[in-house]
Amino acid sequence: MKVKDGMIGLIVGDALGVPVEFYSREELEADPVIGMREYGTYNKPAGTWSDDSSMAIATMSSIVNKQTVDYDDIMKEFIQWWQNGKYSQHDTFDIGNTTRNGLVRYLNGEEAIKCGGSQPRDNGNGSLMRILPLAFIPDIDYETVENVSGLTHAHYRSKIACVLYIEIAKSMIKNDLTIDEHIKNSCDKIKEYYKENEEIEHFQRIFDDDWTGEIRSGGYVIDSLESTIFCLKTTDNYRDAVLKAVNLGGDSDTTAAICGGLAGIYYGFDEIPIDWVNTIEYIEKVISLCEKYEALFDEN
Repeated sequence: MKVKDGMIGLIVGDALGVPVEFYSREELEADPVIGMREYGTYNKPAGTWSDDSSMAIATMSSIVNKQTVDYDDIMKEFIQWWQNGKYSQHDTFDIGNTTRNGLVRYLNGEEAIKCGGSQPRDNGNGSLMRILPLAFIPDIDYETVENVSGLTHAHYRSKIACVLYIEIAKSMIKNDLTIDEHIKNSCDKIKEYYKENEEIEHFQRIFDDDWTGEIRSGGYVIDSLESTIFCLKTTDNYRDAVLKAVNLGGDSDTTAAICGGLAGIYYGFDEIPIDWVNTIEYIEKVISLCEKYEALFDEN
């Protein structure tokens, strides 16, 4: 079941990275993450997921309940998570400024798809980290992906990053290809579709398959997408891909979540270490939601 493969892959990656978020690469080189840790940055139990997973789960839940992509309902579920801890295991302990600002605009009466930050400084990874559920919707169109990104992150750099990520995920769901082939084919589609959009230049390193320089792992959406692709291309299994992402340091939970979603789809649920999965509280509820999500689109 590809929904479970991808979503559990995302959540496990997120939980691996939570205890060491904001650690430097040098700190993690000295003491690398090799499995689930407890406490750390947020003083949380091992297996705790963050905003990355909560917002992806909220997106799935909204689509299951509404049986369609309803922008208003997704925003309402995001607010339930932010204000009331829904979709969190314990409490809401991590939210990006751009995401928070978008939710505040919605609470103040702005139309859902106009709430996202649209300035260059708004290109954090807060929509890329939660966009994966759209990949499992048959014939999802680019405009819908852009709009779901735009609920919080409306600059075209963020929107294109989400579309490229979904295109790679869709390729992995549908086609039996190598990781390099999935990425190249997806990049070719994106280059053509957005050829008149000046923001496409920010993806040139990915298009050129050039990993000779520094791999950055902060919260910038391009850095996060580059890090994800780098980790996928330079490993050959789920475990190594997400651990490589975590140990890049910086925004470790989000990098590993974004990477883990694709790695989960590509390698499959059975390749995700079961001891990691079993560490995560409420994981069975998430798997149940994945089953409902997949059934919704199987029926249609």
